[in-house]
Amino acid sequence: MMSTQDAEIPFSELRDFSLEKFRSVLRRNAYAGHTAGLCPGLLQTNLVILPKKYALDFETYCRLNPKPCPLIARTDVGALSFDSFDHNLDLRYDLPKFRTYSKGEFTTELRDISGLWQNNFVSFALGCSFSFENALQQSGISVRHIDENKTVPMYRTNLTTSRAGIFHGPVVVSMRPIPRDRVEQTIAICDTFPHAHGAPLHVGDPTAIGISDICQPEWGESVKVHEGDVPVFWACGVTTHLALSHAKPDVAITHAPGAMLILSMSDTGAAET
Repeated sequence: MMSTQDAEIPFSELRDFSLEKFRSVLRRNAYAGHTAGLCPGLLQTNLVILPKKYALDFETYCRLNPKPCPLIARTDVGALSFDSFDHNLDLRYDLPKFRTYSKGEFTTELRDISGLWQNNFVSFALGCSFSFENALQQSGISVRHIDENKTVPMYRTNLTTSRAGIFHGPVVVSMRPIPRDRVEQTIAICDTFPHAHGAPLHVGDPTAIGISDICQPEWGESVKVHEGDVPVFWACGVTTHLALSHAKPDVAITHAPGAMLILSMSDTGAAET
Protein backbone atom coordinates (compact mmCIF):
# COMPACT_ATOMS: atom_id res chain seq x y z
CA MET A 1 0.00 0.00 0.00
CA MET A 2 1.37 3.39 -0.95
CA SER A 3 0.58 6.51 1.06
CA THR A 4 0.35 9.87 -0.68
CA GLN A 5 0.21 13.37 0.78
CA ASP A 6 -3.17 15.03 0.16
CA ALA A 7 -4.39 18.43 1.29
CA GLU A 8 -5.12 18.46 5.04
CA ILE A 9 -8.78 17.84 5.87
CA PRO A 10 -10.07 19.93 8.80
CA PHE A 11 -11.40 18.24 11.93
CA SER A 12 -14.86 19.76 11.41
CA GLU A 13 -15.28 17.83 8.14
CA LEU A 14 -14.31 14.50 9.73
CA ARG A 15 -16.90 14.40 12.49
CA ASP A 16 -19.51 12.62 10.37
CA PHE A 17 -17.08 10.23 8.62
CA SER A 18 -17.47 6.49 8.93
CA LEU A 19 -14.41 4.53 10.10
CA GLU A 20 -13.81 3.28 6.57
CA LYS A 21 -13.90 6.81 5.18
CA PHE A 22 -11.71 8.13 8.01
CA ARG A 23 -9.11 5.45 7.35
CA SER A 24 -9.05 6.40 3.68
CA VAL A 25 -8.13 9.93 4.81
CA LEU A 26 -5.34 8.58 7.01
CA ARG A 27 -3.95 6.42 4.22
CA ARG A 28 -3.63 9.57 2.10
CA ASN A 29 -1.81 11.32 4.99
CA ALA A 30 -4.52 13.99 4.95
CA TYR A 31 -5.09 14.36 8.70
CA ALA A 32 -2.69 14.45 11.66
CA GLY A 33 -4.81 15.91 14.47
CA HIS A 34 -6.62 14.57 17.51
CA THR A 35 -9.40 11.97 17.29
CA ALA A 36 -11.64 13.07 20.19
CA GLY A 37 -15.24 13.01 18.98
CA LEU A 38 -14.50 11.14 15.73
CA CYS A 39 -16.33 7.92 14.77
CA PRO A 40 -18.66 8.13 17.78
CA GLY A 41 -19.74 4.77 19.12
CA LEU A 42 -16.47 3.06 18.19
CA LEU A 43 -13.62 2.16 20.50
CA GLN A 44 -10.58 4.43 20.51
CA THR A 45 -7.32 2.95 21.72
CA ASN A 46 -3.71 3.68 22.54
CA LEU A 47 -1.15 1.85 20.43
CA VAL A 48 2.22 0.41 21.43
CA ILE A 49 4.41 -1.51 18.98
CA LEU A 50 7.48 -3.40 20.20
CA PRO A 51 9.87 -6.09 18.99
CA LYS A 52 8.81 -9.60 20.01
CA LYS A 53 11.49 -9.93 22.72
CA TYR A 54 9.76 -7.26 24.82
CA ALA A 55 6.18 -8.39 24.23
CA LEU A 56 5.69 -10.73 27.19
CA ASP A 57 6.97 -8.24 29.76
CA PHE A 58 4.86 -5.47 28.25
CA GLU A 59 1.71 -7.59 28.22
CA THR A 60 2.35 -8.47 31.87
CA TYR A 61 2.82 -4.77 32.66
CA CYS A 62 -0.58 -4.00 31.13
CA ARG A 63 -2.28 -6.80 33.05
CA LEU A 64 -0.73 -5.59 36.33
CA ASN A 65 -1.90 -2.03 35.65
CA PRO A 66 -5.36 -2.35 34.10
CA LYS A 67 -6.51 1.15 35.05
CA PRO A 68 -3.95 3.13 32.99
CA CYS A 69 -3.23 0.25 30.56
CA PRO A 70 -6.48 -1.64 29.80
CA LEU A 71 -5.36 -4.23 27.27
CA ILE A 72 -7.88 -4.69 24.46
CA ALA A 73 -5.90 -6.82 22.02
CA ARG A 74 -2.44 -7.81 20.80
CA THR A 75 -1.37 -8.96 17.38
CA ASP A 76 0.49 -12.04 16.31
CA VAL A 77 4.17 -11.39 15.57
CA GLY A 78 4.48 -9.25 12.43
CA ALA A 79 0.73 -8.95 11.89
CA LEU A 80 -0.73 -5.66 10.64
CA SER A 81 -4.15 -6.24 12.21
CA PHE A 82 -5.69 -8.12 15.11
CA ASP A 83 -6.37 -11.81 14.61
CA SER A 84 -9.94 -11.96 15.90
CA PHE A 85 -11.42 -8.74 14.44
CA ASP A 86 -10.82 -5.67 12.27
CA HIS A 87 -9.10 -7.42 9.38
CA ASN A 88 -9.26 -4.22 7.29
CA LEU A 89 -6.91 -2.51 9.72
CA ASP A 90 -3.36 -1.64 8.66
CA LEU A 91 -1.28 -0.61 11.66
CA ARG A 92 1.31 1.11 9.47
CA TYR A 93 -1.18 3.81 8.42
CA ASP A 94 -4.45 3.79 10.32
CA LEU A 95 -4.01 6.48 12.94
CA PRO A 96 -3.24 10.16 12.45
CA LYS A 97 0.23 10.37 13.91
CA PHE A 98 2.85 7.99 15.33
CA ARG A 99 5.73 8.57 17.73
CA THR A 100 8.99 6.64 17.52
CA TYR A 101 11.44 5.88 20.31
CA SER A 102 15.00 4.59 20.39
CA LYS A 103 16.39 3.29 23.71
CA GLY A 104 13.50 5.06 25.43
CA GLU A 105 14.21 8.43 23.83
CA PHE A 106 11.57 10.08 21.67
CA THR A 107 12.93 10.48 18.15
CA THR A 108 10.24 11.74 15.77
CA GLU A 109 6.57 11.92 14.81
CA LEU A 110 5.40 10.37 11.53
CA ARG A 111 2.17 10.22 9.53
CA ASP A 112 2.79 6.55 8.76
CA ILE A 113 5.38 3.94 9.73
CA SER A 114 5.50 1.95 6.50
CA GLY A 115 9.24 2.63 6.21
CA LEU A 116 9.95 1.40 9.73
CA TRP A 117 7.88 -1.77 9.87
CA GLN A 118 9.65 -4.93 11.03
CA ASN A 119 8.41 -8.50 10.76
CA ASN A 120 9.17 -9.11 14.45
CA PHE A 121 6.85 -6.37 15.72
CA VAL A 122 4.01 -7.11 18.15
CA SER A 123 1.30 -4.46 18.49
CA PHE A 124 -0.88 -3.74 21.51
CA ALA A 125 -4.16 -1.82 21.62
CA LEU A 126 -5.08 -0.36 25.00
CA GLY A 127 -8.38 1.33 25.81
CA CYS A 128 -8.64 5.13 25.70
CA SER A 129 -10.87 7.52 27.63
CA PHE A 130 -12.06 9.09 24.35
CA SER A 131 -14.31 6.03 24.14
CA PHE A 132 -16.62 7.14 26.97
CA GLU A 133 -16.89 10.74 25.81
CA ASN A 134 -19.75 9.98 23.43
CA ALA A 135 -21.72 8.56 26.38
CA LEU A 136 -21.02 11.71 28.40
CA GLN A 137 -22.18 13.92 25.55
CA GLN A 138 -25.30 11.82 25.01
CA SER A 139 -26.13 12.47 28.68
CA GLY A 140 -25.72 16.22 28.21
CA ILE A 141 -22.32 16.47 29.90
CA SER A 142 -20.02 18.80 27.99
CA VAL A 143 -16.56 17.52 27.03
CA ARG A 144 -14.49 20.68 27.06
CA HIS A 145 -11.59 19.70 24.80
CA ILE A 146 -14.02 18.53 22.10
CA ASP A 147 -15.99 21.77 22.40
CA GLU A 148 -12.74 23.72 22.03
CA ASN A 149 -11.27 21.42 19.33
CA LYS A 150 -8.19 20.71 21.40
CA THR A 151 -6.20 17.66 22.47
CA VAL A 152 -7.20 16.61 25.99
CA PRO A 153 -4.75 17.89 28.66
CA MET A 154 -2.55 15.18 30.18
CA TYR A 155 -0.24 15.24 33.21
CA ARG A 156 2.41 13.15 34.95
CA THR A 157 1.41 12.29 38.53
CA ASN A 158 3.10 11.11 41.72
CA LEU A 159 1.26 7.79 41.43
CA THR A 160 3.31 4.78 40.31
CA THR A 161 2.58 1.67 38.28
CA SER A 162 3.44 -1.91 39.22
CA ARG A 163 6.63 -3.09 37.56
CA ALA A 164 6.88 -5.97 35.08
CA GLY A 165 10.39 -6.79 33.92
CA ILE A 166 11.90 -3.64 32.44
CA PHE A 167 8.59 -1.75 32.32
CA HIS A 168 7.70 0.70 35.12
CA GLY A 169 7.07 4.38 35.74
CA PRO A 170 4.54 6.98 36.92
CA VAL A 171 0.86 7.12 36.06
CA VAL A 172 -0.26 9.75 33.55
CA VAL A 173 -3.78 11.19 33.79
CA SER A 174 -6.08 13.12 31.47
CA MET A 175 -8.27 15.91 32.84
CA ARG A 176 -11.78 17.05 31.98
CA PRO A 177 -13.49 19.92 33.83
CA ILE A 178 -16.93 18.73 34.93
CA PRO A 179 -19.69 20.88 36.48
CA ARG A 180 -19.89 20.07 40.18
CA ASP A 181 -23.50 18.90 39.94
CA ARG A 182 -22.61 16.41 37.17
CA VAL A 183 -19.56 14.78 38.75
CA GLU A 184 -21.41 11.85 40.34
CA GLN A 185 -23.24 11.14 37.08
CA THR A 186 -19.94 11.33 35.18
CA ILE A 187 -18.33 8.82 37.53
CA ALA A 188 -21.29 6.43 37.17
CA ILE A 189 -21.18 6.60 33.36
CA CYS A 190 -17.44 6.08 33.13
CA ASP A 191 -17.52 3.20 35.59
CA THR A 192 -19.33 1.20 32.88
CA PHE A 193 -16.27 1.57 30.59
CA PRO A 194 -13.55 -0.44 32.40
CA HIS A 195 -11.97 -1.19 29.01
CA ALA A 196 -11.50 2.59 28.55
CA HIS A 197 -9.94 3.49 31.94
CA GLY A 198 -13.30 3.42 33.71
CA ALA A 199 -14.13 5.72 36.60
CA PRO A 200 -11.77 8.62 37.41
CA LEU A 201 -8.65 8.09 39.49
CA HIS A 202 -9.05 11.42 41.26
CA VAL A 203 -11.55 14.26 41.61
CA GLY A 204 -10.64 17.74 42.79
CA ASP A 205 -7.33 19.13 44.06
CA PRO A 206 -4.66 18.36 41.43
CA THR A 207 -1.81 18.82 43.92
CA ALA A 208 -2.98 15.70 45.75
CA ILE A 209 -1.66 13.63 42.83
CA GLY A 210 1.42 15.75 42.17
CA ILE A 211 0.09 18.19 39.57
CA SER A 212 1.15 21.74 40.40
CA ASP A 213 -0.71 23.62 37.64
CA ILE A 214 -3.56 22.23 35.51
CA CYS A 215 -3.05 25.16 33.12
CA GLN A 216 0.31 23.65 32.12
CA PRO A 217 -0.30 20.10 30.83
CA GLU A 218 2.73 18.06 29.79
CA TRP A 219 0.84 16.66 26.81
CA GLY A 220 -2.18 18.01 24.97
CA GLU A 221 -3.56 21.51 25.43
CA SER A 222 -4.96 23.53 28.29
CA VAL A 223 -8.75 23.93 28.35
CA LYS A 224 -10.97 26.47 30.08
CA VAL A 225 -12.14 25.65 33.60
CA HIS A 226 -15.37 27.52 34.26
CA GLU A 227 -16.70 28.70 37.59
CA GLY A 228 -18.43 25.75 39.23
CA ASP A 229 -16.29 23.19 37.40
CA VAL A 230 -14.34 20.49 39.21
CA PRO A 231 -11.16 19.05 37.61
CA VAL A 232 -11.66 15.31 37.13
CA PHE A 233 -8.70 13.06 36.34
CA TRP A 234 -8.70 9.71 34.53
CA ALA A 235 -5.86 7.22 34.12
CA CYS A 236 -4.31 7.71 30.68
CA GLY A 237 -2.57 5.43 28.20
CA VAL A 238 0.31 7.89 27.85
CA THR A 239 1.45 6.08 31.00
CA THR A 240 2.92 3.53 28.57
CA HIS A 241 5.09 6.22 26.94
CA LEU A 242 6.80 6.87 30.27
CA ALA A 243 7.17 3.13 30.85
CA LEU A 244 8.95 2.95 27.50
CA SER A 245 11.26 5.79 28.51
CA HIS A 246 12.26 3.80 31.61
CA ALA A 247 12.50 0.43 29.85
CA LYS A 248 14.63 1.73 26.96
CA PRO A 249 13.75 -0.94 24.36
CA ASP A 250 15.82 -0.85 21.16
CA VAL A 251 12.85 0.52 19.25
CA ALA A 252 9.24 1.33 20.10
CA ILE A 253 6.39 3.00 18.25
CA THR A 254 3.26 4.52 19.78
CA HIS A 255 0.37 6.77 18.84
CA ALA A 256 1.00 10.48 19.35
CA PRO A 257 -0.90 11.70 22.43
CA GLY A 258 -4.51 12.43 21.46
CA ALA A 259 -4.15 10.87 17.98
CA MET A 260 -5.66 7.49 18.70
CA LEU A 261 -6.24 4.22 16.87
CA ILE A 262 -9.97 3.76 16.22
CA LEU A 263 -11.10 0.13 15.95
CA SER A 264 -14.13 -1.51 14.35
CA MET A 265 -15.29 -2.39 17.86
CA SER A 266 -18.09 -0.62 19.68
CA ASP A 267 -17.17 1.63 22.57
CA THR A 268 -18.85 -0.94 24.83
CA GLY A 269 -15.99 -3.30 24.01
CA ALA A 270 -17.97 -5.55 21.65
CA ALA A 271 -16.58 -6.34 18.18
CA GLU A 272 -18.52 -4.89 15.28
CA THR A 273 -19.99 -7.39 12.81
